[in-house]
Amino acid sequence: MTAGPSHGPAQRSSAAGGGTRIRGTRQGTIIGQVLGELPEFRSAQDIHGELRRRGERIGLATVYRHLQVLRQDGVVDAIQDQNGETLYRRCESTAHHHHVTCRTCGKSIEVEGPAIERWAEKVATEAGFTDIDHTVEIFGTCPDCVRRRD
Repeated sequence: MTAGPSHGPAQRSSAAGGGTRIRGTRQGTIIGQVLGELPEFRSAQDIHGELRRRGERIGLATVYRHLQVLRQDGVVDAIQDQNGETLYRRCESTAHHHHVTCRTCGKSIEVEGPAIERWAEKVATEAGFTDIDHTVEIFGTCPDCVRRRD
């Protein structure tokens, strides 16, 4: 099974493999700063909108490219919401983990899931797969939203 991502300051090429170094650029630094200030998961469009509100002229395609590399480097977490949209947040943990996200307010917490890891390994092994990876996204209603609803 694949271990958790590395969180070192690797300098990667673009996700397309074009050899373009995108980390260490002014845009990368600004995108990293914005991600560090956003407490919850946000879409690339939301992050782009926040950059524009701050007066930054960074294109949406550039935001997507940086987010992809930061995700591959393990610097940002990415989940898919219930509509299938990818949402991003600066990673708080260096260990492999999953998220439980409130479908009402968007609050998300990181959780380790040894049972999930064992299950994924078992299913893959039984199917003859090796070198597996997986994504698990758990949605529910957080205690604060339950209290507000009652």
